[in-house]
Amino acid sequence: MSVRFLTVPGLASSGPQHWQTIWENQYPHLFTRVEQENWDWPVKNDWVEKLQESISLLTAPTVLVAHSLGCITVAHWANEYTSANIAGALLVAPADAELSKRLNFVVGFTPIPVRQFSFKSIVVASTNDIYATISRSKMFATNWGSEFVNIGKKGHINAVSGLDDWAEGKEILERLGSLQLVG
Repeated sequence: MSVRFLTVPGLASSGPQHWQTIWENQYPHLFTRVEQENWDWPVKNDWVEKLQESISLLTAPTVLVAHSLGCITVAHWANEYTSANIAGALLVAPADAELSKRLNFVVGFTPIPVRQFSFKSIVVASTNDIYATISRSKMFATNWGSEFVNIGKKGHINAVSGLDDWAEGKEILERLGSLQLVG
């Protein structure tokens, strides 16, 4: 049985130029997306429950592919739930809901869980992310038991970063299991 992927976007979801959306369009048979009721006014309990709803429908080993506030949603989910179908998580540019003034309107995402995940994970961060410092991202990785990857100055690792297909991200994702998206 092949590995599947469940994308977990952050605030405002991921538009057409975002690497998450590009990957979903490239591999529609492998990728599905968690759909939140309200992408613009995040409420932790609602977001975690939507993630759990999507995970409860999984029938194959699945890697979570989260971005920004989606990473913090995964951390809260992992603090409350488990699933044998979760094979790992790629957590890209976790948004620091505790310290980022840009996120002072999100509801319930603090404190950010510090419990180690029960699945393999990788945190990918940038040195000039406006939503989290590199040291905070590294601390999240340590707390969650994740491998940490610093990709240098790539902003919030989103559409504005100009990553398009983001081949480097696919290579990092391949570390989570026996899959091949590049090549």
